[in-house]
Amino acid sequence: MKKILRFISVILIAFYATIGFAQQNPVDWKTSVTQTEDNIYQIIFSADIENHWHLYDTGPYEEGEGPTATTFTFELPENATLAGNIEMLDKPVRKFDDMFGMEIGYFEKTARFGQKIKLSGDGATIKATVEWTVCDDRQCLAPTDKDFTLTLGVVGANRQNVVETAVSQPQISESEAIPMQTEGKSLWEYIIEAILWGLAAIVTPCVFPMLPMTVSFFMKGSKNKSKAKASASIYGLFIILLYTLPIAAIILIIRTIGGDETTANIFNWLSTHWLPNIIFFLVFIIFAASFFGAFDIILPSWMVNKSDKNADKGGIGGIFFMALTLVLVSFSCTGPIISTIIIKAFAGEFWTPIVVMFAFSTVFALPFILMAMFPSVLNKLPKSGGWLNSVKVVLGFVEVALSLKFIGIIDQAYHMNILDREIYLAIWIVVFTLMGFYLLGKIKFAHDSDVQHIGVARLTFVIITFSFVVYLIPGMWGAPLKSLSGYLTPMSTQDFVIESQKPTMQINKDGKSVKYHNFLHLPHGLKGFFDYKEASEYAAKVGKPLFIDITGHGCVNCREMEARVWIAPEVFDILNNEYVIVALYVDDRKMLPENEWITTETGKVLKTLGKINFNFAFTKYKAISQPHYVLEGKGGKMLVPPRNYDLDISGFVNFLKSGIEAYKKDNMTNMLNINL
Repeated sequence: MKKILRFISVILIAFYATIGFAQQNPVDWKTSVTQTEDNIYQIIFSADIENHWHLYDTGPYEEGEGPTATTFTFELPENATLAGNIEMLDKPVRKFDDMFGMEIGYFEKTARFGQKIKLSGDGATIKATVEWTVCDDRQCLAPTDKDFTLTLGVVGANRQNVVETAVSQPQISESEAIPMQTEGKSLWEYIIEAILWGLAAIVTPCVFPMLPMTVSFFMKGSKNKSKAKASASIYGLFIILLYTLPIAAIILIIRTIGGDETTANIFNWLSTHWLPNIIFFLVFIIFAASFFGAFDIILPSWMVNKSDKNADKGGIGGIFFMALTLVLVSFSCTGPIISTIIIKAFAGEFWTPIVVMFAFSTVFALPFILMAMFPSVLNKLPKSGGWLNSVKVVLGFVEVALSLKFIGIIDQAYHMNILDREIYLAIWIVVFTLMGFYLLGKIKFAHDSDVQHIGVARLTFVIITFSFVVYLIPGMWGAPLKSLSGYLTPMSTQDFVIESQKPTMQINKDGKSVKYHNFLHLPHGLKGFFDYKEASEYAAKVGKPLFIDITGHGCVNCREMEARVWIAPEVFDILNNEYVIVALYVDDRKMLPENEWITTETGKVLKTLGKINFNFAFTKYKAISQPHYVLEGKGGKMLVPPRNYDLDISGFVNFLKSGIEAYKKDNMTNMLNINL
């Protein structure tokens, strides 16, 4: 049991390591081609696997029942056919896995796979893709794929054997690209939330008792009060650096190695892929259970003891290790809070997690600095007691509520239609009702003290909690709940809703259904498109500018913009009557038909709607964050500078009106040129 708890305690460290390792997959693939018979060739795929990692075999395993098998897909010209199925040339290790409840196979160190191809001519050029998953004893990396272009036999110099695929989105040259845009006000919302979490961390049972202890350490360490205060300030600075530098280093390394597009892809994968979202959900639930008193999450004792021992040496080094000891000892309370902040901040831009962690750690360190400078304030602090555990339990309820967001993202991105809006709300109503009864003393956990009476402060929190529950209840019948729009699943997922609130089928002005309307919807019953080419053709036909909404299922700010800004009558009227709307979801996991796949300049084949939209948005607009709004006129000309997250309704109205004016001006200029 201790080993399990220690493993859980370092799950965030493993999470950071996984991100930093994302660009260096521990499997290296090589290929070779040999001719086995007349017109029959065998392709050998060889995998070199780093120590302590294992690669799953080809299965097959039923989806959701077993591990992700290694798979191979091929694009063949007309004169080539597969001769049999892919073969495992090396024997995998097979064992019964308790987690999956079945026998699985995997390879260690090396693995070889073979596929025979039969040709009806002299030669052919084919494309092959291998997709695989690797795991070690602590973690599994995200499914990864690699493409190969292979030549079998002799191919003529002018012969073309690669089947060209139809491109749903136009390819834009670098010269046409729009300068990169960044988000604005959303960063401040993240900072404010980080500050609130920092204040909450201070009054947790692991941190609050450390205030007098650390202040005493500095005051007795020097008779010179000025020197003691300076040491306390350095101590606070070290706390900030210990929280901020690790995440900053990881992000800078990723960005330096991969560049903007690669980094954006990583963050997009973290935000919407089912694997990290399941991990995030489990992290929240595990920490919530710890807050409820099911078990204590602690870092290994050797780590804490060694840091504490070095803190006794004095000097700058001693102050550093004192700060490190605080960070390690308080991990069982701050770990869940840090995970909450970082996981949510990863949905923002690249620098957001760094700034957010700096804000959190500054607020967290500030009381230690102030207490050391003004020790008399300690006498006014409330004594440690049962109220600290109550803070911890309340945070546990909040963790449970927030964990649903990750399941909701999976549900939306993969169109599972399980966690509908009313189910989401029902769980929240139950969670916060239970929290209200807990604050009243009607529910008691393992480490709670008896509640003899309700104080004014506690009663205030009870009133706030039950008021919030009452606010949630109308949402079961379709109330928009604008203040929570970024956290709840979209209104289009709600089955039980007032008739006037129900979304209409997405059709264009000609009454024809549009591509992807069966699984994508615009908010508030607006009609529009989900494919750029289809939308731009229709906009040219009806003579209206194009409103391009670069969005995502996992984008909190997108939902908030729709619920607070789009719904405003003056905005809704312009969008509904003056523009042709197209929503491009950059994180949708829908696999498209082969004739809609596209191939990038690097030869990468994009097969899902989200990847195709992301490639288009980044290539043409350099858009790496959502929401990103672009207004276009004829010929794909940008009418005004794009706009990002901004809840200023009047500003958004001006943005839309300026686009209309620019569109009319361009049309007038074109007409004059034609007449001349």
